[in-house]
Amino acid sequence: MISGRKLAVFVRDRRFVEDPGFRKLSGSFREHGFSLYPVMKSADVQPGTGMILSIGGDGTFLSASVVAGKSGIPVLGVNFGRLGFLSENKPDEVCDAVVSGDYTVERRSLLCAGMAPISGNPLIDAWPYALNEFTVHRSGAATLGVTVRIDGNSLPAYWSDGLLVATSSGSTAYSLSVGGPIVLPESEVLIIAPIAPHNLNVRPLVVPDSSVIEIGFVSRDKNVLFTADNRNAEISAGSSIVITKAGFQLNRIRLNSSNFINALTEKLFWGEDIRNGNNQKE
Repeated sequence: MISGRKLAVFVRDRRFVEDPGFRKLSGSFREHGFSLYPVMKSADVQPGTGMILSIGGDGTFLSASVVAGKSGIPVLGVNFGRLGFLSENKPDEVCDAVVSGDYTVERRSLLCAGMAPISGNPLIDAWPYALNEFTVHRSGAATLGVTVRIDGNSLPAYWSDGLLVATSSGSTAYSLSVGGPIVLPESEVLIIAPIAPHNLNVRPLVVPDSSVIEIGFVSRDKNVLFTADNRNAEISAGSSIVITKAGFQLNRIRLNSSNFINALTEKLFWGEDIRNGNNQKE
């Protein structure tokens, strides 16, 4: 059970505050003795806060994870967005589950990026972590040469639009779009996936999450684009980046009525085949 009766509410899209579903949800929590207050940054989080409610979609959840920071306060995603893997919970299911304790606190790994020189962007430098993925991407029309070392062992350099390093949580996000594998969230692995490689032999790799991944560039442009989840910065093409698993984890609340396998079939239609009629599961 959560430790406090204070609930922090993180909302990026203010339209959701006026949504009847949110009004009903907040009213239900208050009827059960909870107090709700808004947050936009880590400094807004009050002592005694039991959880952070992320109101929106997965992008909102990523921002809410930055607000949670290293505090250990769990984040619960309430889906007012579209897809919703991190924010999978329906508004009308949340209050009863929280009040009754019908939920599980999952520990999700994050990535940490060490960069030389530093990016110069406070959004990145102040919080060099990512829950889903880090990406590097060409900033101009020319392809980007990428060099990768894993635990000191060099992969062949290749030309592409960029490179992505994802956690297991991020396997259903950008990584999936570039051909990466779907990985169960509790898997202790990282995904290294090229973005539009100019070589048919370059494929995504799955490595232990204890790996140290070093990335360098060969570029005709001065800068490359670096992203940490939904934050981005231009960095020098002469930069070097070292990516490791962060030394802390995010506590994410999952309602016991939901599970990852069902989410794959319901949200991504994984394995759907029109030859199977209604494709009902046995």
